[in-house]
Amino acid sequence: MTEGVGRRREVRRARYAVAAVFAVHGAVTGSFATRVPWIQDHAQVGPGQLGFALAFPALGASVAMPLAGRISHRFGARPALRGLISLWTLSLILPSLAPNLPLLCVGLFVFGASAGMADVAMNALGVEVENRLGRSIMSGLHGLWSTGALIGSAAGTLAAHLGSDARLHHALAAAVLTVLGLVACTWVLDLGPAEDEEPPPRFALPPKSALLIGAVGFCAVFAEGASLDWSAVYLRDRLDSSAGLAAACTTGFTLTMAIARIAGDRVVDRYGAVRTVRVGGLFTTLGGLLVVVAGHPAVAMAGFGLMGLGIAVVVPLCFAAAGRSGPNPSQAIAGVATITYTSGLVAPSAIGTLAQATSLVVSFGLVTVLACGLAGFAGVLRAGDRDRPKVSRPSAAVPGPRP
Repeated sequence: MTEGVGRRREVRRARYAVAAVFAVHGAVTGSFATRVPWIQDHAQVGPGQLGFALAFPALGASVAMPLAGRISHRFGARPALRGLISLWTLSLILPSLAPNLPLLCVGLFVFGASAGMADVAMNALGVEVENRLGRSIMSGLHGLWSTGALIGSAAGTLAAHLGSDARLHHALAAAVLTVLGLVACTWVLDLGPAEDEEPPPRFALPPKSALLIGAVGFCAVFAEGASLDWSAVYLRDRLDSSAGLAAACTTGFTLTMAIARIAGDRVVDRYGAVRTVRVGGLFTTLGGLLVVVAGHPAVAMAGFGLMGLGIAVVVPLCFAAAGRSGPNPSQAIAGVATITYTSGLVAPSAIGTLAQATSLVVSFGLVTVLACGLAGFAGVLRAGDRDRPKVSRPSAAVPGPRP
């Protein structure tokens, strides 16, 4: 009995620890996103060049993500996460140091590679904690990621408003977040591979069952990447907003995403995945329309806020549906992840390239069209609602690591 209570306490501590890691990870993203206009000016690049450069974080993540499983397999989950989250927080310094396009691309590639590896490691530990608790926590964890992004973007908004140098801002943020990440990793689960466990495969091709589900995730991540990376630029260049107000738009976007993700588990349990995504698609479409027709910063900010609300829980629900869509859940989930990261790779550069050829208004018209796909194809997530298991709280005995 005492051993069971001890295990429950360990798992609860691990839940709070991995939640803190999620928040730290999000804070790095928020800190970067609000200073994209400063980085653009410092590197002296146009919208098309910026869009090209902003493809490199997703490219780096896609290339490096398979390494995370091998690193965890080699060193154990806790040491691996400690190293990877530190690499991610410290890499925040790199983009603001770049004086030109080539170095900006290199810095963003390393920035994205470290982000992807840390992302895989912390999500794997989050899933393990969820399994041991016997109830859903992943939406809440992603909500805390958005909360961290909100805090990071709020600090970035203040720094932009004060006209501070992003190099100094990011150096201070990296130092603080590295310390917080290392402290949080002290209490995450320390898992190691079984003696006969083979290293994870390098790549997983999406099975057919995951393609339509992945397409829904693609639309959501495209809208998220476009809004996160381009909302501040949109307000500054299109609506002549100040640097502080432009950064505040990104903060508002992350705020609505954080609120929706924290409340996501209850909403999905009550209304189901299909209805939740369908309504979210309508919100995202309406938000995109407001951005496109906006003649005042307040209208565009409301539009970006609605987009954040609409897409917040789509990707977690895509993973859930993929896990129930075929005989090999892990391969299906990996396939959906591959498609969504491809969207993250395509979105920033597509927005920039189209803006260079036409305008940012046309670019966000494309985002609005893709948002319609969320409402139209939400039915493919029905696998996430079918035969949903009713999970009760575990008894005093908490199962140990799975073989």
